[in-house]
Amino acid sequence: MLTARATIDDRLTGFDAAADDYLTKPFSFRELSARIRALLRRDVQLRPDVFEIDDLTVDSASHRVSRGSHNVHLTAKEYALLEYLARRAGQLVSRADIAAHVWDDSFDPFSNTIEVYINRLRKKIDGNHSLKLLHTRRGEGYILESRH
Repeated sequence: MLTARATIDDRLTGFDAAADDYLTKPFSFRELSARIRALLRRDVQLRPDVFEIDDLTVDSASHRVSRGSHNVHLTAKEYALLEYLARRAGQLVSRADIAAHVWDDSFDPFSNTIEVYINRLRKKIDGNHSLKLLHTRRGEGYILESRH
């Protein structure tokens, strides 16, 4: 809930009316973004625990990843990037989307960090497999999908 009403009674009324969070005006966009990210992380009842894209399995509860019968070992940031792509499997995801959802507010949008992490992920999940799952649309973004 975003409102100018800031008393404790107003907040209680908002929460009693089923608000998940309560932010008063004036507010910082950084704080709003952080609160939205926190709410999205909490929203587990609407999200599956396991994502399967062909023979790639991403288990969001245990943070385990496997491709076929082999476990894939990822860093925390590589995992966060892969999970974000897996949640949007089959959809084009732009650099801006990735920066906003995987990195924090101090991310430098002019760096090649996203490309570096995409390359690392590609090596780890596509590596020696003939069927590639992580695809680049030049100038547009990335898509995680099985293309037979």
